[in-house]
Parts: sequence; C-alpha cells; structure tokens
Amino acid sequence: MPYDTAYGIQTTRAIENFSISGRTIADIEGFVPAILLIKQAAARANHQAGELDTSIAEAIETAITEQLHGIKRGDFPVDIYHGGGGTAANMNVNEVLANRASEILVGRKGSDPVHPNTHVNMAQSTNDVIPSAMKIAIGNELGSLRGSLAVLVEALLEKERAFKDILKLARTCLQDALPITFGQQFSGYRAAFQRQAQDLEGLEMTCLTLPLGATAVGTGFGSSAAYRQFVYKELGMLTGKAYHPEDNLFDGLQNADHWIRVSGSLKAIAVTLSKLSSDLRLMSSGPRAGLAEITLPAVQPGSSIMPGKVNPVMPEMMMQVAFRVIGNDATVTRAAEGELDLNVWESVILDALSESIRLMRKAIPLFVSGCVSGIEVDSKRGLADASGSLALSTILAAIYGYPAASAVAKHAAQHDLPIGQAAVEYGLMSEQDSRRLFADPSAFTDAERSERLIADLNAQLHEPSMQPIPYV
Repeated sequence: MPYDTAYGIQTTRAIENFSISGRTIADIEGFVPAILLIKQAAARANHQAGELDTSIAEAIETAITEQLHGIKRGDFPVDIYHGGGGTAANMNVNEVLANRASEILVGRKGSDPVHPNTHVNMAQSTNDVIPSAMKIAIGNELGSLRGSLAVLVEALLEKERAFKDILKLARTCLQDALPITFGQQFSGYRAAFQRQAQDLEGLEMTCLTLPLGATAVGTGFGSSAAYRQFVYKELGMLTGKAYHPEDNLFDGLQNADHWIRVSGSLKAIAVTLSKLSSDLRLMSSGPRAGLAEITLPAVQPGSSIMPGKVNPVMPEMMMQVAFRVIGNDATVTRAAEGELDLNVWESVILDALSESIRLMRKAIPLFVSGCVSGIEVDSKRGLADASGSLALSTILAAIYGYPAASAVAKHAAQHDLPIGQAAVEYGLMSEQDSRRLFADPSAFTDAERSERLIADLNAQLHEPSMQPIPYV
C-alpha cells in the first residue's frame, strides 16, 4: 500500500474488482456523510456503553469531523456497482477513519493503532449500516426534491391566477371538448404536484426508521443492549432527526419494498412532469400550423437550417429526465426482490434512486425558470376555439335530448357553423334563445352558471303557452 493512501487493503481489493461505472460511493449525494454520521454515533454509543476506550473514541470522532467538513472524493474510490451487500463501501469508510484515527493517536504513550473492524465497526455490520445510511441519505434528498417541487407548484399557481378568466378549448382524446379556462387547466397541474410533494413528505418520515442495531442477520448479535439504546440517541443529537429502530429488524434486512414505494413516488412525479411537458409542447405547437394557444419562452434557436424556428427545448429536456426516472424505477423494482435474509442489491437501488432524485431536483428549477414562468397565452385564439367547439351541443342535449343535440352537431359540422347558429337553422330554437345560451362560452366553465341556463330554458319550454319548435 502506498504510504499516503487514506484507505486500506480491503478498499484496494474492491478497486481492483469493481472498477466499472466511473461513479464511486462519494458521488452518491449524502451517502458517505450518512455512513460517517452512523460511525460517529456508534463510537459515542460504544464509549457510553463502556466498550470503547475514550482515547480511541475521541480519535475516531476527530477523524469523522475532519471528513464531514469536506469529503475527500479520492479517499472513497469504491465503485457504486460492487457486490457483497455494500461491504466494500462500509470497509472503505472504516479504513479511512481507522488510519486517520491512528495518526491522531501516534505519540500517545500506551495507545494502540485503531482497527477498522475492531474499533470503527464495533457493534455494527455492513448489513445494518448500509441500509441505514441509505435511508438517511435518501430521506435528505427527498426533502431537497420537495423543495424543487415547491418552486414548480408556486410557478403553476401564479399562472393559474393569471389565466383564471381566459377561455380556451379543452381536449379529450385529442378532440375538441367543452370550454375551460387556462386557469382551470393549470390548477390541475398544480394540484397534482402539490399532492406528490405531500407524498414525498410521508416517505421522508418512513426514512427515519432504521435497521441499525440488527447487525448481520437481525438478531443484534455483537452489539450490546446499551449500544442499541445509545446509538439512536446519539444519531438524533448529531442530525436533529428522530431516527428510531424498525419494528422488526429481520424485516429491515430482508425486504426492500420500502424502496419500491419511494421509487414509485418518484416515477409518479416523473410521469406527471412528462405529461405537463408534453401538453406544453402540444399547446405551443405551430406557430401557424398547430394549436398555438400558448407561447413558451424562446431560450435558444430551434434549428441549424430553418431560420426563426424555436423548439420547446425545456419541456423536451424535462421529458428525457422523466424517461430516465421511469427506467430507474424498473431497476429498483427488480433489485428489491433480494433473497433469504438480506437484500444485497442495495448499491444499485441507491444509485438508481439517487440519480432519479438528483436529475429531477436539478431539472425542475431550470424547467420553471426557462419555461413555466414565461408561458403566455393567446386569449383570442382560446376564445375562438372555445366558441367554435361542436361540444357546445352538450348543453342542447340537457335541454332537448341527445338525439336533437346530435343532429344539430352534425348539421354544424357539415355546414361549418357555430352550434348556436346551427341550432337556429335546424329549427331547434329561436335566435333569442340561442344568444342567451351561446353568447358567453365562459358559462360552460362554471357548473352553477350552466345549470341556471339549462333550468331557465327548460322552464320556458314547459310553459303552457310555449309551442315546441319542430325539428327534423
């Protein structure tokens, strides 16, 4: 081993065995710091339990504090893709801390070198340290993602308020439907992300439950009752969070379905982001031969050959991030199966989840600033589309019945007429009633207003003096 190497022989063997991805455990946000915090809590707990000498405990804690002030990536070179259920990652941290703690103790009379297994790993196993560190790291990352979602929700809420009275045509099955307002449409987007942020908050709470103290197989063998009591107290003091043990430590080691729930929530966010992005691409399509009912910010030229072309690059970026997250969910689902008494696929689960969170956490603010915040609507185009929809015949069905309304809709389509005019030409209603019903398409966006219109005309039709208007 080179003299100036921070780690030891087990880490070196892992480098030789697993140099695959170019991504190390230090590249997984918050992962190495989470292991360090566990080691710090463990050193304190073992000292309080009377198992670890004061000088060694202090040296280990000093070594941990130095690393927490600035993780040295080169000290943690183990590839994230490694076998053994995370043993290489755990031993990498153990060796770095043991070597540094031993340096700290040099010159003290009667002090022995600190051993990575005997001292730093005391009362622990890779099998309970790594899943615990995963929950600490991912729990913190979920909080950061929730912050990004809050930015998106606020931007959508601003558009919801700004567009609340601007009419547009809704579309179902990519076909013309009833009128809505742009504000109503954006309220649907906003509500979805608000709900998903609440889901993340619940998952953050589940990440407070750790299998720490289970040691190798869930029995707690090799750890004292005092350690198991003190380690959670110390971890709480270090992090300010109320970490506590799993109800069943065997479950905590065997099963990884928790990560399926986390990944499923991330996938739901990604799918909703993709849907919003796809909608924005459709609504901004054109500008002369598409829907062109909204305009997105022009953040860069859209073509190397067609002057003036502007592409919806920010939604397209967001959709590609979503595709990756959806793929990562498949990885987590497969890796969560495990077998027997330990899930050993936690490295790839961690990498997939961390990547999904990181991509969305970084992409969402860019999507907001480069796209959502700058969305503008074409109110004239929206009003024209909403006023010309054949789906306005729906209100005729509520008054005259479906067959009559269907006949008017077909007449309007054949002769390229608005529904109101077609209803008059077809002999279904008078011009006066047509104006009352269709003069303001915004009435169709409000259930109470449309209900009053229908009730008034129905009452008029049932007056004794009122003769029914014939129609073919």
